[in-house]
Formats: sequence, C-alpha cells, structure tokens
Amino acid sequence: MKYKDCVAFLYESLPMYQKVGGAAYKEDLNNTLALLEALGNPHKDLKVIHVAGTNGKGSVSHTIASILQEAGYRVGLYTSPHLRSFRERIRINGKPISPYFVIQFVEEHKELFDKVKPSFFEMTVALAFHHFASKNVDYAIVETGMGGRLDSTNVVNPIMSIITNVSMDHMQFLGHSLAEIAREKAGIIKEGVPVIIGETNPETAPVFEAVAKEKHAPIIFADQMYQVVDPHVTIIRRRPCLIMDIHKEGQPHMNHLLSFLTGDYQQKNILPVMAAYDLMFDRSEMPIYTFKHGVQKVERTGIQGRWQILQNQPLCIADVGHNEAGIRMVTEQLKRVPRKELRIVFGVSEDKDLDSILPLLPKDAIYYFAKARVPRAMKAAELQQKAAGFGLQGKAYTSVKNAYRTAMKDASSHDVVFIGGSAFVVAEIV
Repeated sequence: MKYKDCVAFLYESLPMYQKVGGAAYKEDLNNTLALLEALGNPHKDLKVIHVAGTNGKGSVSHTIASILQEAGYRVGLYTSPHLRSFRERIRINGKPISPYFVIQFVEEHKELFDKVKPSFFEMTVALAFHHFASKNVDYAIVETGMGGRLDSTNVVNPIMSIITNVSMDHMQFLGHSLAEIAREKAGIIKEGVPVIIGETNPETAPVFEAVAKEKHAPIIFADQMYQVVDPHVTIIRRRPCLIMDIHKEGQPHMNHLLSFLTGDYQQKNILPVMAAYDLMFDRSEMPIYTFKHGVQKVERTGIQGRWQILQNQPLCIADVGHNEAGIRMVTEQLKRVPRKELRIVFGVSEDKDLDSILPLLPKDAIYYFAKARVPRAMKAAELQQKAAGFGLQGKAYTSVKNAYRTAMKDASSHDVVFIGGSAFVVAEIV
C-alpha cells in the first residue's frame, strides 16, 4: 500500500469521531484490549504518564514530553486530534511516526481489524502503544481522547495520572454536571498511582478526593501547592515570550521560567507540569536548567494551535479552544490585544452548545463564519444565523480558507485576525 491509500483506508473503514460523532464512541474498552492482546500487550511494557482534562491536556502532555526529552530520555507522545497529518498523533522525541511503520501495521493487521471492528481511535491507540514499545521509549506521555474511564487509552497502568481541569464539554457522553464529568475523568486514577489535579473546583474536588482515597492514590492539587508570580510577556528573539516565577506554598521555587506558549491559560497548565517534575525527580536527578530548557523548547514536540501567532501586521492568532472554558480564556486575552479592528474567522462542530459559547464572543468584532472540511462541522450559514441572535455580525463563507483570505484582505496592518472555534478550523490555516 502507498501511505495515502493506507490513511484513506483508516479514515474510510473505521468509524472516526471527528467525522461521524457519537457513532464512533464505544462504551467499553473491549476492542482496545482485543487489539492489544493480539499485538502482545505492548502497553504493559511502557512507563506511562496519563493525562486527562477538559482543557490544557495537550499543552501539559507536550511540555512534559519536552522536559523529559531535554533530560536525555527517549519519549513517546500520543495526542489527538491531529491538525494536518495523521502522523502528528504519534511521536518519539518530536518526530512523527514514519509512513512506513503505519503502512506495515495496517497491512499486517487488516484481518484483525475485520475481526475486531475497532473505531479509528481504538486502532490509533493500539498503533501508538505498538510503536512506542517497538522503539523502546523510556517514557510514554499519553493524552486521553475524551473523558477518561471509557477512553481507549485507559488500558494503561501509569506511573502518574494528571487531570488538568473539568469544564462542560462532550456532555452527551460524559454527563451534564461538573461532578458527573469529573467522575468520568477520575476513571484514569489507578490503584496506588499518584494523581495530580491541575485546578481545584468545589464541585469536582470531592469527586477526585473520593476516588483517590478508594484507590489509595496519593493526590496533589497543583494550584493549591504552586502559584505563578509576576507573569508577563516580552519579546525574545523577535518573538513574544511568557516569563514567570513559580512559588511553592508561598515561597520562591523557580525563577525566570520562559515559555514561547503565550496564551494566558499556560499559566494554569504549568502548575501540574511543575508538580509532575517535583514528584518524579529531585534536582540532583534532573537539574532546574533541564526543566527550564524543556519548557522553553516545547515547540520541538510539534505543538500547534495554542495562541499561535501566524504573522504580524496584521497580527494573526490561531487557537484551538473550542468549549465554553476554552473560548472564555481566549476571548478574555483578545480583549487586551491592541488593535484597530478585530476580525474573527470562526467555525464550530454541530454538537457544540452555542448558547454557552456565543455570548462570550466580542460583539464589536467582524465575523467570517466558515465550515471546516469535516462532516461534523456546522454549516456556515446556520452558524451565521445563530450568531446573529447574540449580536454577532458577519458573513458566511464557502470554506475556512476563503474566510481567512477575505479577513486578511480586509485587514489593515493595525487590525487583529483571530482564527478559532474548532481545532478543525485552525487545522486548515496553520
């Protein structure tokens, strides 16, 4: 098989959530376990850090992977969804899985796929674990796809679990309250395995504490132990850079930490990363400068779409935030960006709760509504109509690229163009 034919087979033969939504969602781990059993259970040989959460789990996963890579380890990183290439989902030290490995895997296991009938995500998880084990990674950083308890990645017995936060998203699968969603995410907590919670919330904290107690798992609430102090953005090497200090229990702990991920939400994401570092290593094993360099070099892991600045004059920013909490954070940051006009290229999936998202968007912006090239994306005209009900004015466009080109053509050098609403919208631009 050629690589493009192989990927086409995966997309067309296996149900994919990004394309068909709930039809691809499986309410048990049986398919994943069957695939892994046939592959010799490669996941059992991996030293896994398992990361869940509504927002921030991608940034946290990439950052931890970069730190471990900086320390000299061979690090597997599994994330989803991809933006441009399927191979982005499975990386070792930042390098995507080779087309040859994907082709070989599919060709060797077609009969297995016919027998098990896995979803696209179940197959991808099995491929990732098989790849990491065959390449003898020292650590595997594994991001959940959705939820936790029933997520295909939840077959691992990790050395550490991280749950970044909980907010309202995928309610049709995970529950209609923060406590219900937290219960699903708490499913990654394993017997005796330390768990780090990124953000404390009065509705979710008791859920995490109860499950951790039941599982005899040490639990840390990172935002109670660590604080970001004096965060500010400056220009380094002609690029915006976030500089911050971190205190632990009110005392200086790490000074002058630099990150080229400048979204405000990275100040939250760094806290569980700091906790993971302190829990795994003492400073004789991994010096402070290794941690700092790892954070600073996170882009080598392939992370994209996190307050990503695509160009200046006009300033063009892309962000994959797509639920209420994610949209709230990026719009709050947009308010502080100096500009003449704000132009927003915006698209969403059909299942998004627009009643919670659209009121957060700035009414003084000019909108360019678009439908991403995935079946689950909402039609641009429908989104335009619903947005108008919330005082958001703009036109519908035939494609994301057409909307983006028009916004850039309309913009003066003092305007800001923002692309967001969905990872699939961002994927067509970055």
